Amino acid sequence: MKFLLPLFIIEWVKLLREEGFKVFVKKRGWKVFWTIVIFYAIRDGILYILIPFLIYIGLF
Repeated sequence: MKFLLPLFIIEWVKLLREEGFKVFVKKRGWKVFWTIVIFYAIRDGILYILIPFLIYIGLF
């Protein structure tokens, strides 16, 4: 299932495994933080706002 992962995720996992958590946070700290925040904001927006709204107006 590696073909489904974006390249930056593969690079981050490789860096984490090879050099450890402290080096990973120093090199990629804020990028990882913002990636996770944006991912969950989009996911939760779809799950808890868009889908219930579409059910309410009768599209689902």
